[in-house]
Amino acid sequence: MSAKGTNHDLGARIESVQARTISIPLDHPTSFSTRKVLARDYAVLKVRTADGTEGIGFCYAGSHGGSLVAHAVRDLFRSQLVGQNALRVEGLWSDLYQGSLLHGRAGSVMRALSIIDIALWDRNARAAGLPLSQYLGGDQIDSVDAYASGGYYLDGKTDQMLGDELAGYVAQGFKAVKMKVGRLGPKEEERRIRTAREAIGDDILLMLDANNAWKDLPTALEYMKRYAPSKPYFIEEPFSPDDINNHAALARSTPIPVATGEIEAGRWRHQELLEKRAAMMLQTDAAVCGGISEWRRIAAMAAGFGASMYPHWFHDLHVHLVAATPNATYVEFFPDDQVLNFRRLVDTQLEFTGGRLQVPSRPGLGFSFDAAALERYALDDWA
Repeated sequence: MSAKGTNHDLGARIESVQARTISIPLDHPTSFSTRKVLARDYAVLKVRTADGTEGIGFCYAGSHGGSLVAHAVRDLFRSQLVGQNALRVEGLWSDLYQGSLLHGRAGSVMRALSIIDIALWDRNARAAGLPLSQYLGGDQIDSVDAYASGGYYLDGKTDQMLGDELAGYVAQGFKAVKMKVGRLGPKEEERRIRTAREAIGDDILLMLDANNAWKDLPTALEYMKRYAPSKPYFIEEPFSPDDINNHAALARSTPIPVATGEIEAGRWRHQELLEKRAAMMLQTDAAVCGGISEWRRIAAMAAGFGASMYPHWFHDLHVHLVAATPNATYVEFFPDDQVLNFRRLVDTQLEFTGGRLQVPSRPGLGFSFDAAALERYALDDWA
């Protein structure tokens, strides 16, 4: 059907696209295996159509330099969107991707494309009066499985404090928890993980996130040998995201499954991960990989390889995708706003019971930005 014609089509005409950069300091400096984070930058976006319906998009834009994403929206993509039909999501994605080839097929440019795509899907679901999960074809299910993500390195945090933290998540009903690893030496890490396992018991899944900690296979294998007695469910991002061959080598060398993909963009890189059996648990992030459209393509491809989706971050977004995707297993959930402080920017928090997240029943994503919070943390104006 032509982009011109019905009143429905005319109402879906894109009239404005605005982006903004937000920076929220962490309450406490928080460490990963190789870096310390003091603040988080987010790019947020609004798409408005002729019928007055508005969709929102968002992404993590790094611990500094987050304005690059907003600039990509304004300077590279916006002129290709205004006047177009918001229902042409797939066509618009292809147009924008083709127009960005010389500027970047990953990183800030792809994150800008991602948040535009998210906003279009959100707008269209709101216009249809459906929750995003149902608009995407998902069953009318009430809840999905989630794991509690935490276990970060903090100054002064003892092994006992780590164990108490994870045990607290179990007390809230979570059947799976995740912690950070790889910052300390093998002996210290072995002790931390043993303490965590003892705190949560044998029946809880214990996921380990290395955040690109290791540079070579022998080092990774030494750590994995020490981790194995604590029965990890998976080891996440053991190497640089570009070091796909070592991910594959580790996957062949240890019975502990390898998970990765949170920083990957585009279906083609995910295809390489799958073909090389570098990971059979993909942590693809819709706010990074190219949006909901590309996430769904990747999930369908993964299903053909017998791989599962464990999307990274932004539970407010990924709860819908997991609910609508047969080979999606868990939503990563952050019980507080100390690390995923994006929670402070939204007006409605997800509800969870017994380790399961309630799927929103309101149209679209099911939440809006908190205008006062945006103003408090904004680095620039809507533009």
